[in-house]
Amino acid sequence: MAAKKILMLVGDYAEDYETMVPFQALSMVGHTVHAVCPEKKAGQTIRTAIHDFEGDQTYSEKPGHNFALNADFDAVRAEDYDALLIPGGRAPEYLRLNARVLELVKAFDAAKKPIAAVCHGAQLLAAAGVLKGRSCSAYPACGPEVRLAGGEYVDIPVDAAHVEGNLVTAPAWPAHPAWLAKFLGVLGTKIEL
Repeated sequence: MAAKKILMLVGDYAEDYETMVPFQALSMVGHTVHAVCPEKKAGQTIRTAIHDFEGDQTYSEKPGHNFALNADFDAVRAEDYDALLIPGGRAPEYLRLNARVLELVKAFDAAKKPIAAVCHGAQLLAAAGVLKGRSCSAYPACGPEVRLAGGEYVDIPVDAAHVEGNLVTAPAWPAHPAWLAKFLGVLGTKIEL
C-alpha cells in the first residue's frame, strides 16, 4: 500500500470523536494526515465538542479535548493531497463561510479525489456546490441542506456509511467503523493482518 496524504479541515467545536478517531486511525495505517484550520498554524489548537445521543430531540453537547493542528492552513494546496476529510460538529457551519475552504472542497471534488464527510460535514459539501445530482448521508438535521444543494439525502442508520463515487459520507461518529472502512476502500488502502 502506498501511503496517502490526507487533508483534514477542522475548526473550533468540531466534533471530538469525528476529529480524533479518523486522525489517529488513518495515521495508524500509515497515511499522513494534516489537520488545518483557517487563521491557525501548526501547533495551535482547536476546541472540540462531544456530541452524544441521549434520547433528546437532538444531540447533547459537552466540552471535548483540545486538538493540536499539525499544518498551516495558509500553506495547503489541494494538489498536494490525495484525499480530503471533513469532520462534523459545529465547525462546518462557520467553515463554510470561508471562501478558501470552499475552494479546497471544490478542487478535491473536481479532481475526483476521495472526500470523506461525516455528520455536519455535509454543510461544507452543500456550500461548495458539489452535491448537485449526487446522494449523500449526513446528520439528519442536515438533510434539508443536502436537498437544497441539489443532492439526494440518504437516510441510513447512525452506524452506517454511504459511498457515491469519490464521496464517502455517514450520519455521525457511531458510523466510524463503516465510514472509515469505506473511505480506506475508496483510497485503495489494503490492510493485511
